[in-house]
Amino acid sequence: MILAEDSTLLREGLVRLLVEEGHEVVASVGDGDALLSTTAAYRPDVIVTDVRMPPTHTDEGLRAALEIRKRWPGIGVLVLSQYVEKRYAAELITGDGERVGYLLKDRVAQVGEFLDALDRVAAGGAAFDPEVVRRLLARTTHTDPLAKLTVREREVLEKMAQGHTNAGIAGSLYVSQSSVEKHVNAIFDKLGLANTAGYSRRVLAILRYLGS
Repeated sequence: MILAEDSTLLREGLVRLLVEEGHEVVASVGDGDALLSTTAAYRPDVIVTDVRMPPTHTDEGLRAALEIRKRWPGIGVLVLSQYVEKRYAAELITGDGERVGYLLKDRVAQVGEFLDALDRVAAGGAAFDPEVVRRLLARTTHTDPLAKLTVREREVLEKMAQGHTNAGIAGSLYVSQSSVEKHVNAIFDKLGLANTAGYSRRVLAILRYLGS
């Protein structure tokens, strides 16, 4: 994998953590241009990048991540951000919604959650920070379709948008998998979304709808 982070201290700390956990870090860089060039050279399985990097510290990392998804769609992309940036999250998942993740930097301190998200992205899945999902789900308008959902359906929807499978949702909510499947079907019916196979495509459909 390749790690892009402009803070030397955080970058080196992440590299050490990832190596200790058995991941191979082929390069670590501090800006978006370097991320693109090293990705072109190494073609890693996954890249982890900050959003804001030199020279302007605005969206260099994100633009590099989007370019990587465009050029090499088989490379997993896990974006780290200090803030919840809705437009960036929506833009990032445009496409097939697979091999992509968006975490707040605070989540890195929760080592197990960070590594789980990284593994999901590398394996072809999706991983979205719970806070990012909550912000997206919190959008309210006079025609808010989420008002149709029950409390349990909203809980299931949040778990789905985080990238969890039905089995994973069942375990975290302490309900049966068949119950989760019924909630999933009800959610798609109420939101007018096609019930396509594969949780990554479901995440994409939900977030596209919420971002429309």
